[in-house]
Amino acid sequence: MRHVPGRTDHVVVVGAGLAGLSTALHLLGAGRRVTLVERDAFPGGRAGRADVTDAHGTYLLDTGPTVLTMPDLLEEAFAAAGTRMADRLDLVRLDPAYRAEFADGSAISVHTDAAAMEQEVRDVCGPDSAAGYRRLREWLTALYRTEIDGFIGGNADSPLSLLGPDLARLAALGGFGRLGPRIAKLLPDERLRRIFSFQSLYAGVAPADALGAYGVIAYMDTVAGVYFPRGGMRALGDALAGAAVDAGAELLLGRTVTGLERSGDRVTAVRHTGSDGTEGRVACDAVVLTAELPAAYDLLGGAPRRPVPLRWSPSAVVVQAGLPEPGPDAPSRHHHTISFGAAWERTFREIVDDGRLMSDPSLLVTRPGLTEPGVAPAGRELVSVLAPCPNTAVSDIDWDAVGPAYVEELLGVVADRGLLDPHVVAAGPSWTRTWTPATWAAQGMGAGTPFSLAHTLAQTGPFRPRNLVSGVENAVLAGCGTTPGVGIPPVLISGRLAAERVTGTPAPVSSFAPVGAPR
Repeated sequence: MRHVPGRTDHVVVVGAGLAGLSTALHLLGAGRRVTLVERDAFPGGRAGRADVTDAHGTYLLDTGPTVLTMPDLLEEAFAAAGTRMADRLDLVRLDPAYRAEFADGSAISVHTDAAAMEQEVRDVCGPDSAAGYRRLREWLTALYRTEIDGFIGGNADSPLSLLGPDLARLAALGGFGRLGPRIAKLLPDERLRRIFSFQSLYAGVAPADALGAYGVIAYMDTVAGVYFPRGGMRALGDALAGAAVDAGAELLLGRTVTGLERSGDRVTAVRHTGSDGTEGRVACDAVVLTAELPAAYDLLGGAPRRPVPLRWSPSAVVVQAGLPEPGPDAPSRHHHTISFGAAWERTFREIVDDGRLMSDPSLLVTRPGLTEPGVAPAGRELVSVLAPCPNTAVSDIDWDAVGPAYVEELLGVVADRGLLDPHVVAAGPSWTRTWTPATWAAQGMGAGTPFSLAHTLAQTGPFRPRNLVSGVENAVLAGCGTTPGVGIPPVLISGRLAAERVTGTPAPVSSFAPVGAPR
């Protein structure tokens, strides 16, 4: 494994998002001195926060991911710095992980317990689908076991470094075939095919086009389990940052990195500016950049050449609203509800290829207050609606003009599908907050997407932008734009991989198996 040569005693980590915090904890555990520099006033990065106060009180909004899987990777990061996750985070396992609702009025609760899910499938879809689910679960588990250490959890210096028995096993499992057709062979019910393949959109690719290897994302959701931290998703950044500071890290918040000082091909210091205009400088022996990929390359003096241009994932519109808490006669509510429209393959063509809004949207509706009541005032609820949409590279939608009408349309669709009281929607929420591709772009995210680079074959594994930087011998990348990719589990792993590049010593392979997962 290639690593940073020379002295690496003091490392500056640019960005205190989940990747940067994971990097810091693993570096601290390896005996390095660490300084974290973060532009926001709080840690967490994409797992951000915003508080809204109305006449009823204060709502605690999570502005990033709402789905937490693979908490063993959090445990691994905490353990690197000599602390325990249980002492810093209180995680609630969600059951069901999701509630999937369909245009024909049917619904399927997605349980991660094998027996409970098999029974759910049998009851709703029949015995053939139940048998298919069992076979699918075995396949997803085999994919995970084959991929997690060598392909996802290891540093690769070149494609040749992946050659070996695991590559042969992955090929035999169908990892280089297409995900959608593979799942269709196992599951006769089209509703189940959606439940176990929609996750590929997290990787920026339609199920029909995604590599079978990305079934591992469905494993994380539907086998390993979905969790929610008490206090909201913001608790992740607070807990990891607290552990880093307690282990000796210096955390500089509200400081934007403005430049890197170099001597030859080594970075010698990081310059930063506060919101009040004060300037600062931190000398360093190495630097780990977890900023958005375009911003990181700008700091380094330019992006490396690639044989094909980078392709970005689809984006999303997220609407959050403060609403009256439904009465006792309201339909049952769930932490996560996936509301599928009648359309499916057309939906992916519209947002991935055509650059158009979904004509029959599939949506993720999240009600965090069902698990953590403290996120909304008494008698109120916080509702979040996520709608996938085109990124700014494939669409020229004027979001300032289109956004308000689209928000109204989305809330109307959710009400029409019985997930919100239509009278409340007609009267209007007490407030709404909206994030669009224009919002993400203003935050520096490439092509206006919070999901970074798509996981096409040319941007997967060793073909993804590398975490070592050509021409700068002591700079390393971490985060969703580099290896292994997008999502909370991959960015936590990316932090460990970046730390290994600095120290030159791979961390011990984790013995953790996700809670509830077969060993």
